Amino acid sequence: MSEQHFDVLIIGAGVSGIGMACHLKRECPGKTFAILERRQSLGGTWDLFRYPGIRSDSDMFTFGYNFRPWTGGKVLADGASIKNYVSETAQEHGIGQHIRYGLAVKTADWSSVDKRWTLTALNETTGKTESYTASFMIGCTGYYNYDQGYKPDFPGEAEFKGQVVHPQHWPENLDYTGKKVVVIGSGATAITLVPTLAEKAEHVTMLQRSPTYLMPLPSIDKVTLGIQKVLPAKAAYRLTRARNITVARLLYQRSRKNPKSMRRLFLGVIRRQVGDQIDMRHFTPDYNPWDQRLCVVKDGDLFGALKAGKASMATDHIERFTETGIRLKSGEHLDADIIVPATGLDIQMLGGIKPKVDGQEVLLKQKVIYKNVMLEGVPNAGMIFGYTNISWTLKADIASEYLCRLINYMDQYKVGMAVAKDNENSLGEDTVMGALDAGYVKRAADRLPRQGTHGPWKAAQNYLADVKVLRFDPIEDGYIEFDGRKTKVRRGEPRAFLRPLRSALFGS
Repeated sequence: MSEQHFDVLIIGAGVSGIGMACHLKRECPGKTFAILERRQSLGGTWDLFRYPGIRSDSDMFTFGYNFRPWTGGKVLADGASIKNYVSETAQEHGIGQHIRYGLAVKTADWSSVDKRWTLTALNETTGKTESYTASFMIGCTGYYNYDQGYKPDFPGEAEFKGQVVHPQHWPENLDYTGKKVVVIGSGATAITLVPTLAEKAEHVTMLQRSPTYLMPLPSIDKVTLGIQKVLPAKAAYRLTRARNITVARLLYQRSRKNPKSMRRLFLGVIRRQVGDQIDMRHFTPDYNPWDQRLCVVKDGDLFGALKAGKASMATDHIERFTETGIRLKSGEHLDADIIVPATGLDIQMLGGIKPKVDGQEVLLKQKVIYKNVMLEGVPNAGMIFGYTNISWTLKADIASEYLCRLINYMDQYKVGMAVAKDNENSLGEDTVMGALDAGYVKRAADRLPRQGTHGPWKAAQNYLADVKVLRFDPIEDGYIEFDGRKTKVRRGEPRAFLRPLRSALFGS
């Protein structure tokens, strides 16, 4: 088995992996690197999911990379457009030649003696195992299982005579024209699917166990289009990006600090959208805003489908599947030709890889995460993990920048190993997913890294704070050991207060 060595190995060629590679080429131009990607195409989520209507759930002016502006007035982009954006970014930065497709990474082992990672990967085309080594490893695999989504075992499912189709494995030629469809779920996938399916189906029923907070958002930003007419493209992009970051941050902060008033605000918006003919109980969650993710409704399309009678909602529990649909615990029966369980993701860190450090398996649930980028006790390894309360890529960008800073620092001081050490027993109860109370987070709590109780071990979910920490704070902060030596805090030159704020809102 031949072995290939690189300075950096990136696992995953999705939004995070391509972004990390671009930052490496920009900020560490002398480094050799490769991206190991299991699929036969880049794009990650935006290559995997093919269900009707798939789109972003975040505005594209903040979801786009900070080094390559998303242009145009479209706020919410379809999946194909996002994949094309990622592909064009990779092409512009010469990333394609560094991607090794069809490689499923199986093991990742760190040797402190050799100061390198050894990864084994199965070539799913040839069936052969390949070996790669690197001085630094970066996981860009997202946070869910690509092989299967989460689906409960529904009583009587085998009796159903129609089709059961999970959104994560949508058949390419599924014909739902004139069919009765039941979509189980109330998250972003269900919110997207229902109005899209309703365009051709006889009727679509959205069956939810409990409601979700919704917010209508226009797909075209007329204000941005106006700004683009009077300002240069780069200035218009930065201004729009700064506005959207500020608004999203304020909504989140107000939801955490004053949930009652924000609840009234969100429900008031929905009430104006649906009018008197739709029961508001279907839109009234029993939890506070942002205990779970807020779902965006593009151009109010879900509300339009409901008011037109093309779709309906049912808030109930499933008793069992029947031959012709679903019987609810209330006694109501939902007729269906197709049932779509949009019941969530199966969370999986590092693509299911179980890394080892000097022969000892790393148990993620026993590890605290440092600056939300590195795992305590795991040398020369980064993990790109985006935000859950705002656009994923905002965090992915600055996390990539930090790792590039760290790699350059190691070169400057000629050290071969950097490891974050928690000498204060900071391990807390919250997972890396933060305060989200969603079912998919609870189900995976025993296999997720933990946040700490304070300091760099506690993830802020705050973009402005993270820009300061990841882009401006000194690498040597007293928490990282280099070649086994504990570092001192290097203050560096004073930073003006407004520089991190300006950088966060308007770009680096």
